[in-house]
Amino acid sequence: MLYAGTTSILNFKYSILNDIVKKLKRWSKSAGNSSIYLFYVKFIQKTGTSETLRNETTINTERIKLISVHVPTHLKPANDTEFGHYLAGLIDSDGHFSSKQQLVIVFNSLDASLAYFIKERIGYGSIRKVKDKNAILLIIAARKGLEKVIHLINGKIRTENKLNQITKNILNHVNYTEFRKTISLKLNLDRNLENHWLSGFTDAYGSFQIKFINRNNKTEVFLNFQIVACAQNQKNLLILIKDLLGGNIAYKKSRDSYLYDSSSFGSARRVIKYFDKFHLLSSKHVDYLKWRKVYLRMSQ
Repeated sequence: MLYAGTTSILNFKYSILNDIVKKLKRWSKSAGNSSIYLFYVKFIQKTGTSETLRNETTINTERIKLISVHVPTHLKPANDTEFGHYLAGLIDSDGHFSSKQQLVIVFNSLDASLAYFIKERIGYGSIRKVKDKNAILLIIAARKGLEKVIHLINGKIRTENKLNQITKNILNHVNYTEFRKTISLKLNLDRNLENHWLSGFTDAYGSFQIKFINRNNKTEVFLNFQIVACAQNQKNLLILIKDLLGGNIAYKKSRDSYLYDSSSFGSARRVIKYFDKFHLLSSKHVDYLKWRKVYLRMSQ
């Protein structure tokens, strides 16, 4: 069995009240094309989704009912340090420093307000709709804008290839000769994720999933938090996330990418502890609140 040895409260494998199921089904109808996927009929395989019995045993000892029933006030990064960590996470996932001396960040069309927020926070940039795609671009090309971004994320960016893009495509250009003399680029090698970095990374690559499995006249519910890393060199980032939240990492050959996935009750609690403190800024924040509400109802 997928969660052998765990109790009914901790493993999501027993029936829940019918009114909860009905409410969650109504959520699924209103969710549209957002990143929350409420109904899955395929049974979750052991490989790549379940956690080891050893991890489950550790998780079962946690005081799982410490999550507040009150939804925290939605807050944005309060200062440049917090915003720098968030921006670094976003760029580590969906940002690119191009040879045209531009920073390009891709957003889902649902997150246009987030793109405009970042543009206003930095004070530079333009927003463009991608033709025939459900996406928009934030493009920062002004020299002062790029210099500000580099200052914000220096020492906070975690992927070496993004750091190399800054050096090769920005700092080595003649327009940045003087700026290059004033800054020493550093990669964030700290394993501590107690900052807004994961929030930014999740706003680009993450999803919160509530899965129902109907079996033996019972409805089984799984709370999954997933992050897909599109580049193989981002696997180390997923390992950091796994160390913080628990869960598993699997390689998806069909997409040549790595997947982080957590589904245990203990991991869900850790996910909530993190995102209650470091808030998501995209439309995924709404998905997270629904996911969080299910956790609380199931822990009662």
